Amino acid sequence: MAGTVLLAAAALTACSGGSDGGGDDKGKADAKPKAPMAVSVNLTGDQVKAGQPVTVTVAEGKLAQVKVTDAKGAELPGKIADDGRTWTSERNAPAGAEYKVEAQDTQSQSATTQFRTSAADKVNKVAINISKGSTVGVAMPVSLVFDNPVTNKAEVEKQLKVTTSDNTEGSWGWIKDHSGNDRVDWRPKDYWKSGTDVKVEMKLNGVDSGKGGGMFARDYSTEFKIGKDRRIQVSLDTKKMSVTQDGQALKTIPVSAGTPGGKKASWSGKMVIMSKEGTIRMDSQTVGLDNAYDKMVDYSMRLTWSGMYAHAAPWNSGNFGRVNSSSGCVGMSDADAKDFFAQSQVGDPFEVVGEGSKGQADIGNGYGEWNLGWDEWKTKSALSGAPQNG
Repeated sequence: MAGTVLLAAAALTACSGGSDGGGDDKGKADAKPKAPMAVSVNLTGDQVKAGQPVTVTVAEGKLAQVKVTDAKGAELPGKIADDGRTWTSERNAPAGAEYKVEAQDTQSQSATTQFRTSAADKVNKVAINISKGSTVGVAMPVSLVFDNPVTNKAEVEKQLKVTTSDNTEGSWGWIKDHSGNDRVDWRPKDYWKSGTDVKVEMKLNGVDSGKGGGMFARDYSTEFKIGKDRRIQVSLDTKKMSVTQDGQALKTIPVSAGTPGGKKASWSGKMVIMSKEGTIRMDSQTVGLDNAYDKMVDYSMRLTWSGMYAHAAPWNSGNFGRVNSSSGCVGMSDADAKDFFAQSQVGDPFEVVGEGSKGQADIGNGYGEWNLGWDEWKTKSALSGAPQNG
C-alpha cells in the first residue's frame, strides 16, 4: 500500500523592482506558488512486512536525492531510475527495523516520512566453515549450512559473493549436508593456488528463505588465505600414504586402512581434511559398528562427518604397510601421525584410491564435491549453473 507524503515548500513569488509609478503593472503580477513536493513510498505504517525493496516515487518533477536511513544511521543503498521519477533500494528492508525516508527533487524541495517493519516470524541463520583470518589448504571449499530450509535458493545465492586476489573461477552448488540441513558450497574449478586471498560476503539481511525457512536477520562475511599446496593420497593396494608439497614428493608413510568387504571398509575418492581434532574419544557405537572399539585416539584429523579419520593407531602397528585391518580410518604409527598432524592443514586434499573400499561417501558427508567434474558441479548452482568469477 503506497502512502503519500506532502511537505509544503515555502511559496515562491516574483517580486518587481522599484518603479516611478507609471507604466504597465503586469510585471508586478504574482507568479503561481510552486506545488508542494509529494512522494509516495510503497512501505507505510508501523507493521510493514519485511523482505521487499523500498520504492520512493515523486508525484511531479524529478528526484535529485533519496536517503533511507535506519535508527542507527545506516543507509539502505539504492538508485534513482533514468526517468528520475522513482528510487528503489538495492536491498530488501529487513525485519524489525525503523526507517526514515528523505527525498529531494531537482527544484530543491523535500519531503520526509518513516516506516517500521514487523519482526520476523522465524529467523534463519548460517554456519560458516572457515573462520575469519584462517589459512587453509588448497581443497577447502566455502561451505554454508542453514539452520532452516532454503526454498528460495536462487534469491539467497544472488546475495553470496566470493572475491579472490587472482580471479579464481568457481561456482556455488546446493547440496544436503550430512545433518540433513540445506547447504551451499563454493568450490574453485580446480584446487586453489597457494597464496590466494579470499573474501566471502553474504548480504542476507532481509532476504526470505522461503516456505518454512524464515528470514535472515543479519549479513555474514569471512576472509581467509590459501596456504601451502600440500596433497595426500592413500593407496589401499600398497597400504602406503604419500605426501606431496608443491608437486614434490615429501614422504611415504606405511598405513593400515579399513578392512575390505563390509561396514569397516574405508571410503574412497577425493576428500578434504575437515578439522584437526587431536586427541579424541572414538566410540564405535556412534558410527554403527557395535562394540568394535572405545578408546582415546591421538593426532586425529576428520575426513567425513560419519567418522572417517586419519590418526595414530599404535595398537595396529603389525599391519602398517601390510594389511588393511582398521574399522574404516587410516591409521599409522605414533611418530608418523605426530609429524603428519603437525604439517597438515585443514583443507588439504586427501584422496583414497585402490581396491577394497565401500565406495565414495555422499557429497555432504564431508567435502565430497571434488569427486564431481566441473560441469556437473556447476549444474548444482540455483542460478542456472552459471560460474562465478571472484
